[in-house]
Order: sequence, then structure tokens, then C-alpha cells
Amino acid sequence: MDSAAHSPQDSPQVVTGTGGTGGMGVFDALVIGGGIAGLQTALDLADQGYSCAVVEKDASIGGAMIRLSKVFPTLDCASCITTPKMAAAAHHEKITLLTCCDVDRLERVNADEDGGSLVATLTQRPRHVDIEACIGCRKCEYACPVLTPDAEQGGFSGRKAIRIPFSNAIPQKAVLDVEHCMLCGKCAEVCPTQAIRYDQKPEQLRLEARAAVLATGFRLSPVADKRQYGLGAIPNVIDSLQMERLLAPHGPYGRVLRPSDGMIPDSIAYVQCAGSRDASMGVGYCSRVCCMYAIKQAMLLSGSLPLADITIYYMDIRAFGKNYEQFYQNAKAMGIEFVKAKVASLDPTEGGAVTVHYEDQTGAGVATREHDLVVLSMGMLPGWQPGQVCPVAIAADGFIDTVAPKTLPSLTAMPGVFVAGAAAGPKDIVDTITEAGGAAMQAAKYLAARAANAGLARTPQARTEKASIQEASHG
Repeated sequence: MDSAAHSPQDSPQVVTGTGGTGGMGVFDALVIGGGIAGLQTALDLADQGYSCAVVEKDASIGGAMIRLSKVFPTLDCASCITTPKMAAAAHHEKITLLTCCDVDRLERVNADEDGGSLVATLTQRPRHVDIEACIGCRKCEYACPVLTPDAEQGGFSGRKAIRIPFSNAIPQKAVLDVEHCMLCGKCAEVCPTQAIRYDQKPEQLRLEARAAVLATGFRLSPVADKRQYGLGAIPNVIDSLQMERLLAPHGPYGRVLRPSDGMIPDSIAYVQCAGSRDASMGVGYCSRVCCMYAIKQAMLLSGSLPLADITIYYMDIRAFGKNYEQFYQNAKAMGIEFVKAKVASLDPTEGGAVTVHYEDQTGAGVATREHDLVVLSMGMLPGWQPGQVCPVAIAADGFIDTVAPKTLPSLTAMPGVFVAGAAAGPKDIVDTITEAGGAAMQAAKYLAARAANAGLARTPQARTEKASIQEASHG
């Protein structure tokens, strides 16, 4: 890493080696995305003996799930589920993790030669830290005098310009934010291994694989796109992921407080379908998880703030999964108020409260209420747009298209390329993990068929094996 930082590359570096933790190389499978779907896929493939490279754009693997407080409907700790999978992937001899990486191009080459190979061109963004030398001691973080808003905590607390991304991040390596660094040199002074590299440059990498799984996840629809909800400028209107951080035991405040003034809220409202089922935003579909995560958060709030009034404004409650309807009924029994209404607009009021203007769909008509804190249940948008990067088909909703969504939901139209999790459309964690296992099995079937075809290419079984490859690729 150090040499790459000081030696500009005229052409992409071809990653060579054996494809384990001791080195990178030509892999059996490339997994794009290091969230729960990507990790599950990589672990399932690696346990079958296939070497995998996991490419993640963030400084740590774990995706959205590691940022959650608890999961529905069991209310299990999200970190307790995700962290073991992160550690298992990091220590698996068949898995190589590449963080802070962007995929510039994914294409098939030599397609006429036994199906060819997939070649990925990547840009490794600089951490400005030698990842091999860094020991994760955090001395640089403690010495840094710069504080900036911490996106990992919803922007509610500060972080240093150089830091470990979060407490259970993998890899436990520092990353320096050059936009906020003052170049004071204090981190370099205290680093016991001299791992700071202020002049580190982006590095071009080139990976080869026989199959790829796209597990690029989702992003929330931005609050700033909703004019009727204040364009993100109303102080005490937050999104669902920010509420996840407030509820987390290792969150920014250690308890639920109103962001603008630190007050304990007495009245909290949820606005459902704030970023879904809305043609004006170009998101006409249901994001599937919003009802359930709002109910989950409301139940957690009821436990942490037992005197608070919690209201959920909804158009329809879509409790579709196993035990989801009972979860919904439990929330009603706890005293959480469900108002069947469409929220028209939000306005700030004196004292930091938020006025909710809504139309009650039970016949009461137009009404208003004030709440101390309002949470917008924003919808799920594609986390990655292949565009010119990968010639894979995109569905009308912007997610990656699958050729047989009911029978083979991980299959794309591009041979040897599969999809898992929310990259193919909105879904909850249970379905994401299940689909990731299915994608791994489809990829393993494809790889096994190719291996058999290569070994029997001169035998009478060659035609049968080639048919197996086509079946694995196209269902």
C-alpha cells in the first residue's frame, strides 16, 4: 500500500496471488458490496471452496445493517448478528476484502473461450494510512484536534478528521478525511508505526473472476427532495436511519433526545410513505420495510420513553412477513396510536415543535397536530447505478433486473452475473439473507458447471456440461 501511494500507476495494477488473506489474485467469484447480502454470499461461496473478493465502497464492511439498533420482528441486536459475519469474512482464508473501492468497469472478456472471464477495474481510494502498518490503536484519532459532523451517527455528534469509522468496524484501520484535515501533523507524530501517508494517491486495480454477484444494497430517498416536508431544513424532522442511531445503545447521546435542543421528546410522530408510493418523486413502488421498521422503532421508543405519546400516520400497514402481523398487533396493544391518514405538509413552530397537517382517511377530514419530533419513513432507492460500469439490465424501478424473479430471483440477463439483496429491489433482512444464499448457490452451480466443462472438453460429455453452464447462467 505504501509503495502504491508513492508510485503513480500509468495503467491499472493487475492483482496477482492466490486469493486468500495472504494475497489477492484471480478469483472464482467477485462480490460487489460488503453489506449483509454480500457477506452472506461470500461466506457461502467460500465455505464451498471458492475464492472470493468482496469490494466495498465504504471504509468498513457491514453495510446498512451494522448501523441499525435492532431488527424486527424479534428485536434482536443488529450488531450481534452482523459482527460475527463480518469477522468470519475477514478471517476466512478464501475471502479477500477490498474497502474504500469503487468499481469503474465490470465486463466479460474472451467469451468464446469456455465462457471467458469477468474483468473488474477498480479505484482504491486513499485512506492516507498504510493499512498494513496501521494497528488500530486510535492514537491518531485521540490526538487529532479537528471535529466534524459524524455521518455514522446521523450527523448528531462529532468525529475526528482521522478516525476508525466505528467501534466494530472491519478492518479496524484508520481513515483520514482530507477535506477537513488541517495538516497539523499531530496524527503522524503519535502514530507508533509511522502509518500516516498524507501523499497517498488513488490506486487502480484490476481483478479477474469467473462469476460475480451484485450485492450493492440501497440508499434512502433524500429528505431534501420533499418540499412539503421542509426540504430537510426543519430541525426536528429526521429520517429513519437517524432515529436508528438515537435508539442505538452506542448512539450519539446514549438516549433519545431531540436534536435541536437536547430535550426529551414527549410526543413523537412517524410519517409513513414519505419517500415511497409517490409519483412526484418518481418512486411509485412500496419499499416494503417502512411499516415494519417504524413499528419496531415505535416499540423501542415506548420502552425508552414510557411517558411519550407515539403516533404513526399511515396509508396502509403492510405486515407481510412471518409474525409481522402479530408484531403490529403488539404495538397497538402497547398504546402506540395508528392514524390512517395522508400527511400533506410539515411546518416548524415555536419551541422546536413540528406541526403535522394531514387528512384523516377515516372521515374526520383535514386536521393538524403538534409533535416534538417527527420521523420520516423514507423509501429505498437503488444503492448503485451500473450505467456504463456494467452491461446488466435495469428494471423500470431502477433496481437490477432479474429474468425470473419468482423462480430464480438472483439471475440476471448477463451470464455469470448474479444479484442478491436489495440491489434487485426493496426487501427486509430476512429475505436479503435468504436471497444471498440463493445467489451463492446459483453462482456455485455456474462455477461447478464451468469447471466440469473445462475438465471434460475433449470427452463425449462435453455437450452435456456446456448445457449445464447455460442452464446455470440462464435458469
